[in-house]
Amino acid sequence: MRIVIVRRISQVFFLVLLLWFCLVMTVGEEWWQLRGWPVGLLLDLDPLVAVATLLSTKTLYAGLAWSLVTIIVTLLFGRIFCGWVCPFGTLHQFFGWLGQLGRGHRARVEANRYRRAQVVKYFILLAFLGMAAWPFKGASALQIGLLDPIPFVHRSVNLALLPSVEFLTGRSLASAQRHYSGAWLIGLLFIGTLLANFYIPRFYCRILCPLGALLGLISRFSLWRIAMTAPRCTSCSLCETACEGACDPADKIRISECLMCFNCLDDVCKKKFLAYRVRESDAGEIKLPPDLGRRGVLASLATSVLAVPLLRLEGTLGTNRKPNLVRPPGSLAEEEFLERCIKCGQCMRVCPTNVLMPAGLDAGVEALWTPVLNFRIGTSGCQVNCVACGHVCPTAAIRPLSIEEKRGVGRFAERGPIRIGTAFVDHGRCLPWAMDTPCIVCEENCPTAPKAIYVREEYRPVRGGNLVVRSIDGKNLIVSGARLAPRAYATGDYFVQPAGGGTRLRIMANTVDALTVDRPVPAEALSEGTRVTIVVRLQKPYVDPDLCIGCGICEHECPVSGLRAIRVTAENESRNSSSALRLSQM
Repeated sequence: MRIVIVRRISQVFFLVLLLWFCLVMTVGEEWWQLRGWPVGLLLDLDPLVAVATLLSTKTLYAGLAWSLVTIIVTLLFGRIFCGWVCPFGTLHQFFGWLGQLGRGHRARVEANRYRRAQVVKYFILLAFLGMAAWPFKGASALQIGLLDPIPFVHRSVNLALLPSVEFLTGRSLASAQRHYSGAWLIGLLFIGTLLANFYIPRFYCRILCPLGALLGLISRFSLWRIAMTAPRCTSCSLCETACEGACDPADKIRISECLMCFNCLDDVCKKKFLAYRVRESDAGEIKLPPDLGRRGVLASLATSVLAVPLLRLEGTLGTNRKPNLVRPPGSLAEEEFLERCIKCGQCMRVCPTNVLMPAGLDAGVEALWTPVLNFRIGTSGCQVNCVACGHVCPTAAIRPLSIEEKRGVGRFAERGPIRIGTAFVDHGRCLPWAMDTPCIVCEENCPTAPKAIYVREEYRPVRGGNLVVRSIDGKNLIVSGARLAPRAYATGDYFVQPAGGGTRLRIMANTVDALTVDRPVPAEALSEGTRVTIVVRLQKPYVDPDLCIGCGICEHECPVSGLRAIRVTAENESRNSSSALRLSQM
């Protein structure tokens, strides 16, 4: 079998594997759901994730040790990962092939020539690694997830592509259609990078990809490489019409740019001047980009040194922290969280209630596309018995929790449950507080035991509810003084009582001039000609911060549309002692 056919089979396999892993990111026990599938395998194989998190945290998360496999393979055989494994690279190669259809020989050679812009990815790599290894005050910023192709493609498929397909087909693997804040931008960038291949084949891989740059630097030491078997060839340039990496195979081959696509070996070079061998090319090699000079390296590192303080000048890690930035349960303290999160979207896709969203620029540039809870969307709040997000996080930015630890039971009882925030009642929007309208939805849906939301009863006169009793017939009172809206007071929360106070009788039904109460009217309580008042029983909600875990179910279920009357903020979260609401907790 021709080696190019083998490569294409490998590419299709890993692309399908990526799509499959994203498809099965649904919580459940069926074979096609999350249980048992290594959904983070491709992320674990990404050496850039491993290197960057190692620099930012000075530790290596166990799963990322698999990236050593990629490094070893690269040292032996060259950039096999880019040409054979990377699913994002496969998509770029396919779209680049589409863009080349119908083009002549000369146009193909021009499209695949080496460009000075291909050095940009090395500067991007150095800048990102410099930010991750920022040496001052122990701070660092992990931003490689913005352009690293493996988190990039996971984020795009998880948060934009699959939800769009579900929307178009009207079918969802989850209980309802998935929605994600800012998905349009994630999808636009994904589509934009693919369409760029019509201008330059493998545009992203050649010019922007920091993982390709890292593997390019490693591949200069590779044992096996594409090589010329003669000092000069016939300059037919057939090999350059099919070169995926624009690595100048007909001249001094650029080892760091070669993607090991093997197109140049597969019946393209009729004279067999090209071979895959251990010995260096007879025509010579360029192992590093010539434009990657000392000035460029120093400029990239200087940019990274300046970028970190610029990102932190908002003070969002201190007293100016964003109260609406509610992180998933198990998240590390914010500074550590930002040193680990690669913005891959795994946690957001696996969330069964769809309340985990990618953060926008309102959370700060550094937090862009990191997971944040939005309780107004999805099917509920953060479920008490769900710990899925921490178990799919490839870098432990969200550490894996047990249900026992999250709920604070068993051996974790003394520590208490994990709190992700606290709910606060907005008295200006709450129906009982602001509009004299009965509502106990938040208290009814509070999942903690004992309930973190409790109510205090209060009886208030209804506007326009001053009446005079004309006659009494058992449970029925005929009244005058105002025209009543039929059935308006039949909810069980309204009572009638003497104007000066006294026995309250629950209203069960009403017409425009009659009230039906729950029991025969006592003679000593009311009589004909008595002035009465309709009062409403209001159960005003209060939140006990010692019991509230910030699950957000109350906010999700609040009937006040738009800005909810009860909202969860990050105050009192377990991961940040400085956010405690009581001095005894600090």
